[in-house]
Amino acid sequence: MDTQALIKEIVTSHPVVLFMKGTAQFPQCGFSGNAINILNACGIENLHTVNVFDDENIRQGIKQYANWPTIPQLYVNGEFIGGSDIMTEMFQSGELKKLVNP
Repeated sequence: MDTQALIKEIVTSHPVVLFMKGTAQFPQCGFSGNAINILNACGIENLHTVNVFDDENIRQGIKQYANWPTIPQLYVNGEFIGGSDIMTEMFQSGELKKLVNP
C-alpha cells in the first residue's frame, strides 16, 4: 500500500485521528502537546494518534495529503480540521468540542 493510501485508510478508519510528533502520553513538541491537551479537555475517548517519528514516509506524506506543511494535524470523520493553532481557536469558541462530540 502506498503512503497516501495508508494515510487515507487511517483517517477514514477512526472517528478522530491526530498525526503528531510523539505519543499522547509523551508528546515530543509543544504543538503536539497542546493538541493533546485540547483533545483531552474536549473529553475525546476514541482518539487515535499516529506518531510521525515512527515512519518517515508518513511524516512527509501527511503534509502532502492535506496540503498542510506542519504537524500536528487533526482529522475528524475523515476530514482535515487543521493544526494546533486552528484547534486552539476552535476549542476556545466551543466549536471543536461540538465537532468531536456530536
